[in-house]
Amino acid sequence: MPLIIRFVWPLLGASTIAFHLYLIFSGLVPNLVSRPIHMALALPWTLIFISKTRMATITGTLLTVIGLFSCFWIVINESALGDQYGALENSFQFIIAILLLVIVLEMARRAIGWPLPVVALLAIIYGLFGQYIPGEFGFPEVPLRSFLGTLTIAEGGIWGKLTGVSVNIVSIFVIFGVVLNSGEAGQGFMNLAATAAGRLKGGAAKVSVISSALFGSISGSASANVASTGAITLPAMVRLNYPKSLAAAVEAVASSGGQIMPPLMGAGAFVMVELTGTPYIAIMEAALLPAILYFITVWVGINAFSHRYELKGLPRNEQPDLKKVLVTTSFFILPFSILLWAIFGPGFTPQYAASWAILAAVILLLLDGRLTFNKQRTLERFNNVFLGVGQQVSTIASIIICASIIIGVLGITGLGVKITSLILSGSGGMIWPALLLTALACLVLGMEVPTTAAYVICVSVAGPALISLGLEPLQAHLFVFWFALLSTITPPVCGAVFIAAGMVNENWLKVALTAMALGLGLYLIPLGMIANPDLIKFGVKPVISFLVMCKVGVALTMISFGLIAPKTILSRVGLCLCGGLLLFI
Repeated sequence: MPLIIRFVWPLLGASTIAFHLYLIFSGLVPNLVSRPIHMALALPWTLIFISKTRMATITGTLLTVIGLFSCFWIVINESALGDQYGALENSFQFIIAILLLVIVLEMARRAIGWPLPVVALLAIIYGLFGQYIPGEFGFPEVPLRSFLGTLTIAEGGIWGKLTGVSVNIVSIFVIFGVVLNSGEAGQGFMNLAATAAGRLKGGAAKVSVISSALFGSISGSASANVASTGAITLPAMVRLNYPKSLAAAVEAVASSGGQIMPPLMGAGAFVMVELTGTPYIAIMEAALLPAILYFITVWVGINAFSHRYELKGLPRNEQPDLKKVLVTTSFFILPFSILLWAIFGPGFTPQYAASWAILAAVILLLLDGRLTFNKQRTLERFNNVFLGVGQQVSTIASIIICASIIIGVLGITGLGVKITSLILSGSGGMIWPALLLTALACLVLGMEVPTTAAYVICVSVAGPALISLGLEPLQAHLFVFWFALLSTITPPVCGAVFIAAGMVNENWLKVALTAMALGLGLYLIPLGMIANPDLIKFGVKPVISFLVMCKVGVALTMISFGLIAPKTILSRVGLCLCGGLLLFI
């Protein structure tokens, strides 16, 4: 096993990087070639690498072999399958189809647990037997060969548009994030944050906010954000006698913001591009001000808590000197600058721009914060890159391919249209009841499946209803995406809170209640986007959009102090009411 870890897994990770970069520079590759290879590269990581028992390793190896055969059978027969128009022709193809679906479900189960594959399995069962359901939710029988074929040998299921997003865009940005974080960029985030906020009241907490915003903008994962930045910020806050529940809540809330902060947004931005047809740049522009507002609200919440507790800044001896800050921050500023220049300057596609940023980040892996080169350290960093890319790309692939089953079934059976009708009738044709129903669905679904999958499923069924009630497509998608994120800090399932609470040995429920107060922007800003549509029009109305952001920021500040600061009941109620009115007028 040590030999495998040392050679085979890094080689597989390097192959994943090479393949996805090749797709960008090679021109057009048929979808039924690139997407099955994408899944094939993910198979060993989800079915073997993360196995914890001997039996899991044995079964994972068997499933990997079967999965590789099935994927490459699709690749080899790509041209002939295109002539079948999604209909299986013989028993062998039926077997391939069933095996592919089973393996996709098992990949997702091993990668992220039972909930998402269970939802996908229920969708398959509905597609197979829905014709027997009476009433509105029944549908005419779909021939089995067409149903299974559309999901497995055509581009209407596991090889659909969502998988294409994972192959062509998300994987490249995952590679960029892993390469960046394997060098000095992470320390650069921390140094910049410590310099900018360390000396302030509540400085240790504010360092967490800034560093999590910077780190999260490329990691797109609340859990990874808590584990990485929290390893530094949480001990600092505890050492300065911050209440443990507050320290953990700050880290959980700040880290959750990574999934709404451009450019990566936890793969959500790229899925949004595909689902809305909106250019990537326009989505970044729309998402930017709400994301900044979110972190401002957390910052204000820390100020409000400083009226309750003595929240010290970082000691001077823990604040980095200017030279160290300038050197280490250059390790992420340079690749980021190349990325943004390539997108906004020559107008390259996001994935092509990211490829050049990856090249810069790879070169910077050769140096440390003292600008020295060390061969052993460099080899270790590249090893970490290969392993990190393999694991992260495979996890996202498992989520998106499994979610594609659900989207495929919605399209085949028309279930999405039926649920849209249900939302419209349940809301009485009024936008705010429809929004609240959608928000509740997002919260419930987000408790069980990852944010990106919850967003995709919810927006597929609720998005058309919200758009038909007058929302612009991007407005509806951002609303759903934000509410799909609620479960990271909202009980009973709040992943970021669990991790942060465990790191400081605090009761998770105390942390969750504090996190909900600190993270009130996550609940209110999506509503603010609806009440103030110009908030997300920074790209076309920059001045008006900025002024609206200021208004919403004042409203959130008032509500935050009303909820958190130790004032009289009358003052707190008054602040919350005035803030609420200002938010919605």
